[in-house]
Formats: sequence, structure tokens, C-alpha cells
Amino acid sequence: MPATTDPDIPGRMTATEIRASVSLASIFGLRMLGLFLILPVFAVHAKSLPGGDNALLVGLAMGMYGLTQAFGQIPFGMASDKYGRKPIIVIGLILFAFGSLIAAGADSVLGVIVGRAVQGAGAVSAAVTALIADSTRDEHRTKAMAAVGASIGLTYALSLVISPLLYQSVGMGGMFLLVAVLSVLAIAVVIFIVPQAPARLPEKASFMQVLRDPELLRMNFGVFALHAIQMSMFIVLPTALVQSAGLPLDQHWKIYLPVVLLSFVLMLPPIFMGEKRGKMKQVFVSAIVLLLIVEIGLLEAMSQPVLSVNLVVMLLLAFFVAFNILEASQPSLVSRLAPSGARGAALGVYNTMQAVGLFFGGALGGLVAQYFGGRGVFIVGCLLTVAWLIIASSMKSLPRRGKPQQTVPV
Repeated sequence: MPATTDPDIPGRMTATEIRASVSLASIFGLRMLGLFLILPVFAVHAKSLPGGDNALLVGLAMGMYGLTQAFGQIPFGMASDKYGRKPIIVIGLILFAFGSLIAAGADSVLGVIVGRAVQGAGAVSAAVTALIADSTRDEHRTKAMAAVGASIGLTYALSLVISPLLYQSVGMGGMFLLVAVLSVLAIAVVIFIVPQAPARLPEKASFMQVLRDPELLRMNFGVFALHAIQMSMFIVLPTALVQSAGLPLDQHWKIYLPVVLLSFVLMLPPIFMGEKRGKMKQVFVSAIVLLLIVEIGLLEAMSQPVLSVNLVVMLLLAFFVAFNILEASQPSLVSRLAPSGARGAALGVYNTMQAVGLFFGGALGGLVAQYFGGRGVFIVGCLLTVAWLIIASSMKSLPRRGKPQQTVPV
């Protein structure tokens, strides 16, 4: 049968592209909801478990997922290039469900650490992102990636609201069981709903070519910097809102939820116009500039005797607009810059650098905050953003439309 029956309508996504984007974004959303549900309440729950009085073990239980993700992204991405996207995604989701069941039955913090490690071993982000890239044309790919970003942001905001309610109703074990159920639902979506991507003649490339490509290196540094800045920011900001602004922790979702939702509305026009007019480089660099402005603004805000909640809200809104633009455009650009035969490998490296950035931002942010305070964290963030701006400014401009890709019958 032919790879696709949808006509390529200029300026519009085909029905198959929409179906692929929405269904794959839902997989990200279901999986990330499973992760985010745990984070707001686990530190409190851990007090009731053996080992819960050890802050290091509690931190490992929350962060172990990211560490095993970092090790798994490249192998899973390369395997998806060789064996196909869908089988690898299903294997990763099975691991994720299995790890959730281990954590659900854990009676100590060490048991939760093991479960979270197995969860993270199912590192399917690169394979899912590669399948989105395979299923969409260049001019619509950033929109598809934006749908993924929206699903992640919405599930994060939703988790802040429902996590305490679920914990009171079913406990931590029940929440991990719910995560396992969501993983099974995601497997069903992959098998029965996600359309088969059009078969294409792959552009061969070695893994070393992917590692050495200067344009891909820019993207890899970018995602590292973005998530290091994000993680370090949220090490400092919640505490500052409680101590300096007098806003209780259980009220913070009232800031995050509207800010995250509004940011997705505001990030769409720049992306759509950038794609339409072939100005994605300008949009990309402008978002980094906005990120730098936010870091400078937060640095100034932290210098005041009393932290202004209204100022923080405005800066957070600007941060999430910039973050969402960059989070949507970077994987799209990686998929366009990478050889089609090594797309999974390239996105594996990219997602590995994302996980490393989260780990680095958490570790360095905590260290800097301990010795130099919150202002020191934002000074480091400014320096990292300036370095990224310099690196990104010399990236090549991409054409308005991607080159036609040759399809073959499947």
C-alpha cells in the first residue's frame, strides 16, 4: 500500500500529520503525567518510609529517573533507526510500566529508587520525537513539536492541582499503579492509533558524523543550557516565594497554572509566523534574548528586600513563552539537520544532553545557592544564556520549506 493517501496541501497539515502529532503528543502527556504526579508529594510521603529521613536518598528517588534516561536515550534512538520506531517505543513503555509496579510495591525509599531507575530505562523520548519527524513535513514539524510541548506543560500544570488530591485518596502506591495504567494506555495508543510513518529513502550517516556535526552541536548545547537554567531556577524560586514574598507553597500552583496555560497561547504566533516566512532562526535567537532578559529580571528581583509576586508572575510568563518556543523548535531543527537515516541517533544525543542539563542544573544550582545565594544562581544562568546566544547567533538559516523527501511504497 502507499505510504500515505493524504494529499500534500501547501500551508496545511494533512489528516495523517495531525493524527500522528496529536497521538504522539498524548503519549508524551500520559507518560509525563505519570512522572509529574509523584513530584509534588513524594518528599512528604518519604518521611513515612525507611530511609525517608535521608535527604540524599529522597533526592535520588526523585532524580534517578533522569539519570537512567540520560544513559538510555542514545541506545533507544539508534535502535529505532535500525528496528523501527514503534517497536522500540512499546519496549520503552513496557519498562516504564514495570518500573511503576516496582515503585508501587516498594516499602522503602531504596525500593522506590529501583523502581524509578527502571522507569527511566524506558527512554523513548528520542524514538517518539523521531517518529513525529518521520510523520510530518518540514514546514509543519515545529507545530507538531509544539503540540508535544503543550502536552507536557498541561500535564505538569494538571499534576500540581490533582496530585495532593490523589495522594489523599489512593496513597503513593495507588498513584504509582495509576502511572502503570497510563503506560499501558500509551502502549495501546502506539499500536492502534499512531499512524505508520511514510517510508523514506534514508540518508546514511555514521554516529560519529552525528556527534561532530557543528549545527547539531549547537542544538545539543542549547537543550543542555535551557534545562540547566530551568532546573536551577526552580531550586531557588519556590523558596524565595515562600520566605520573601510570603506565599505558601500550597498556593504556588495558582501562579504556575495560569502562567503555563497563557504561555502556550503566546508562543504559537511567533512559531507559526517563523515557519511561514522562513524566519525560524530569528524567532529562535529572539527567544534566547527573552530568556536572558528574564534571568536579568529575576537577578534584580532577588536583590530587593521583598520579592514582588507581580514581577515574578510577569517574568515567569516571559520565561515560559521563551522556554516553550525553544522547546518546540529545537527538536524540530535537529530532525531537519540530521541525516534521515540517523535521525533517531541525533535525537538520542539531543535528549541525553537534555537529561544531563537537568542533572547539571540541579547539582550546580544547589551548590551555588548554598554558597552564594539565589542571586548567584541567576548570575550563572545569565552567563550560560549569553554563551548560548553567542553560539546560536552563527547558526545557519533554514529554508522556508524543507526539501522534498522521496517516499517509497511500504
